[in-house]
Amino acid sequence: MIPYGRQDVRQSDIEAVQKVLSSPFLTQGPMVPQFEQSICSATGVKHAVAVNSATSALHIAYLALELGVGDILWTSPNTFVATSNAALYCGADVDFVDIDPDTYNLSIPELKRKLEIAKGAGRLPKIVSVVHFAGQSADMQAISELAKIYGFSVVEDASHAVGGYFQDVPVGQCTYSDICVFSFHPVKIVTTAEGGAAVTNSVELATKMELLRSHGVTRNADLLHEKDPDPWYYEQVDLGFNYRMTDLHAALGVSQMGRLSEYIDKRHEIMARYNDALAGLPLKLPAQMSNQVSGLHLYPIQVLEHNRREVFDALRAAGVGVNVHYIPVHTQPYYRELGFSAGDFPEAEQYYSRAISLPMFPLLSDADFDHVVASLRRILSA
Repeated sequence: MIPYGRQDVRQSDIEAVQKVLSSPFLTQGPMVPQFEQSICSATGVKHAVAVNSATSALHIAYLALELGVGDILWTSPNTFVATSNAALYCGADVDFVDIDPDTYNLSIPELKRKLEIAKGAGRLPKIVSVVHFAGQSADMQAISELAKIYGFSVVEDASHAVGGYFQDVPVGQCTYSDICVFSFHPVKIVTTAEGGAAVTNSVELATKMELLRSHGVTRNADLLHEKDPDPWYYEQVDLGFNYRMTDLHAALGVSQMGRLSEYIDKRHEIMARYNDALAGLPLKLPAQMSNQVSGLHLYPIQVLEHNRREVFDALRAAGVGVNVHYIPVHTQPYYRELGFSAGDFPEAEQYYSRAISLPMFPLLSDADFDHVVASLRRILSA
């Protein structure tokens, strides 16, 4: 079965992890700061806080921005449930903004409309968490301008978008946001096996997130209440979590980050081949905006004239491990219990009803690519 995504682990990655296994530190050693520096170097951001998952990164990002009971976070319904779940962990409420029918990202006109209504009702969001779906950045400049007008903080959920660019600036530089979050899950662009990071240009936010990832415990003299402490002394100054990344994971990440540009280039080669090979078929191919470079975590097509389930099943039967990204969050049973219903966000639901993610990863061979295309052509011509 050809998967929709797959990690590329090379001998150099294995050796990097083995080196840590032979070192004095398996966790809380030198590799996590080195990985954080590799993220800063790739994006131009000032601070990176590595954690054990992107979900953890979202959670500490929202907490650092003081999201809590009585507050509300808005995000896209076209995302994995973690984006909104992390706000619920904070005790906040969640709402959604429908997507643009071409980019599948948060719709700027719909955001403007909803903000004006919320202003009148006295219920503006504290945070808008902007999902860069499939690796393509949302219009961050427009969102930043609205943030200044309406007074909300901006978090970029760039779980799909490490290595991408918006207006010639790397995603993650936080030019238009307070915090940006990356995922390093195995099917993402680079992997640490499991892991994530929250990046920011604010030293205050970075310090807060560093505390939250490790129980709220510190030995930083600037944060201690005790003056002239003993050398073994530490304090818990906040209520944090065990969200730390290990040196094993970080070593893999450092090795992988050295190939980030290579991975992005290969994904764009595959996209160009798909665009050529699938042109003229009854499909809607993913749009790529001219002012940015997508990280291309996914290549989602929409099936226009055939039954999506039948196409999906036929591709799986042909050995093509397609998937669907995503079931709109507001239609999940848990969120229905919160008051959301089918029909609330029609563009996200329309996209979902026709979407299939084709295999997209750097190790996709020419033979497998040809098999994917030939299988899809055969199924659509039946």
